[in-house]
Amino acid sequence: MNTSTRIDVPDLFAASYAANGAEARAWITDLPRLGGEFLDRWELRPDGPAAYGMASLVLPVLQADGTPAVLKLQQLREETAGTATGLRAWKGGGIVRLLDYDEKSGTQLLERLDATRPLSSVADDDAAVQILAGLMARLTSLPAPGGLRRLSDIAAAMLDRVPQAVPALQDPGERRLVRTCASAVAELVGEPGDRLLHWDLHYDNVLAGEREPWLAIDPEPLAGHPGFELLPALDNRWEEAEATGDVARAVLRRFDLLTEALGLDRGRAVGWTLGRVLQNALWDIEDGKTALGPAQVAIAMALLRRD
Repeated sequence: MNTSTRIDVPDLFAASYAANGAEARAWITDLPRLGGEFLDRWELRPDGPAAYGMASLVLPVLQADGTPAVLKLQQLREETAGTATGLRAWKGGGIVRLLDYDEKSGTQLLERLDATRPLSSVADDDAAVQILAGLMARLTSLPAPGGLRRLSDIAAAMLDRVPQAVPALQDPGERRLVRTCASAVAELVGEPGDRLLHWDLHYDNVLAGEREPWLAIDPEPLAGHPGFELLPALDNRWEEAEATGDVARAVLRRFDLLTEALGLDRGRAVGWTLGRVLQNALWDIEDGKTALGPAQVAIAMALLRRD
């Protein structure tokens, strides 16, 4: 489609995103044209300044009938390839509604939520965890549709990488912890689950809405066990957990609220949470790090001591 419409891309987003390599630079260079194409194709009018995170640009827009929405532009990646499949399966139940989608580019038109009111704005941590747990229970109640990535494949790939990755860690205790996490995954890999997972459900990926008080955003859909969803909720507002003076107690308080709301077997929930710690550890090692994140270590140790 030929179009003269272009969107403005914030300089900070363009500069940070371009640092991700040649493909990212090509995508960010084309983004003004791509955004303009979808404004024209879907008959949208910009309605405020764009917002952005690490991987996407979100432009508030008005549809032809004046209904508010947002245009979400992101480079099509393995992690987000199943987004539309997941959103269509959820049908807006506890999560943002998908209004339109372009398969080729991954561009989404979504209902507009209140980006100024994330769940992290709820001061009471127990209340925030309960809200998050309720959303998580609803989202994971659905069987995963076909075509999504599977936890079984991800878990097997992680286990294959552990022997080569572990020596990069400097601390012997952290090397032991990663091997312990791998052992937990190895015990569960034959029972990976079949639920529809969000995979990145934390306070800042939940926004206030109008048709429901709170709705999730930014899923990276995956077929698997709900226990693999818990870790992002456990290290929310980590400084507050540290400020309690008893990090393990704070972690287990959140863990108990989540597992109770989801009706999860505790042993499997612990195992898959350790699997998520393993995944983060492997990602960090890939990025050249030689130590684990303190929050990851504290969460894993708290669960292992209690289990």
